[in-house]
Amino acid sequence: MSKKFFAVPDNPGWYEWRAGSPEQFNRAVLGEMFIRRESDNVARIRLTPQERLSNLNGVMHGGALMALIDTAMFAGAIFVTDQHEQRGVTVDAQIQFLSPGQMDQPVDVLAELTRETGKLFFTRGLVVQGETRVCSYTGLLRKIS
Repeated sequence: MSKKFFAVPDNPGWYEWRAGSPEQFNRAVLGEMFIRRESDNVARIRLTPQERLSNLNGVMHGGALMALIDTAMFAGAIFVTDQHEQRGVTVDAQIQFLSPGQMDQPVDVLAELTRETGKLFFTRGLVVQGETRVCSYTGLLRKIS
């Protein structure tokens, strides 16, 4: 595993994903994120909601969910392809909000890599809390070196 992914001894198969420094957006705003492989082309990225990610209605802020999706679709792609040092940018993301994200349970992104080319990752996925579908998305990521 790369220096970005650290095994979680109490949870076999799970890795803590440390993207960037603690002061950069992913870790400073979203907080701790964990990842595991679900299949050859799907990773599960888990976040425990913190109050800073809530809106005035007491549920997850839509912008926080969008940021989580933006981050998780890339994490999933590099994790399932073992390209842990790959960098990239989001070219396109289409997000559908299906239900409110609750603050009292973990949020999981099921990030599927549907296609990879020399310069692009094509992704889609679901954001879930237990059996509840919170969001669905598709995204296109451009690899940069």
